[in-house]
Amino acid sequence: MATLSRVSAAICFVLVCTPAVANNIELPTRDAERPETTSGIPHVQLGSIKADRGLSDALLQSVSELPGVELGPTRVSLPGAVGFQLTSDIDLANPDAIVGGREFAHLHPDGSLHASLEPDLARAAVSAGWATPHPWATKRESLAGFVMIYTPQTEMELEVVIRLVRASFSYVTGQDLPN
Repeated sequence: MATLSRVSAAICFVLVCTPAVANNIELPTRDAERPETTSGIPHVQLGSIKADRGLSDALLQSVSELPGVELGPTRVSLPGAVGFQLTSDIDLANPDAIVGGREFAHLHPDGSLHASLEPDLARAAVSAGWATPHPWATKRESLAGFVMIYTPQTEMELEVVIRLVRASFSYVTGQDLPN
């Protein structure tokens, strides 16, 4: 019985404690509980999690520094969301991964966001507790990596969310970004 217990503990460690890796991006397992989300459209995060204004501002600042990205009112989400729009001079490697216009992601007023990730990375983000698939992810093959990324609550969580948004930019544009 002790051997079975050690094996179970080892399996638990591998499944729960090992970071998820996809596309050379290591995602630590998120410690916080997964927020509930709606199962339809609009796809929103439920519960009492609120955006930390400082973290949201830091995320927007980071996104605004990406080449060819303009922040503005969303074209596809609820009022108050900020769209991450690609300028027309930026080539698109995966245009079908974009839901509308040239908006590759958007930030909701509650701090959660939707982004198009490479499908393996999207699965890793879901597995590590950072995201949940968008209801459209199963409706169109090109949207298989479309996820909701949960509201970051700490600086460490914000760092991971920024890595995911940068990965979304790279997936949609085909441009590798420096670290």
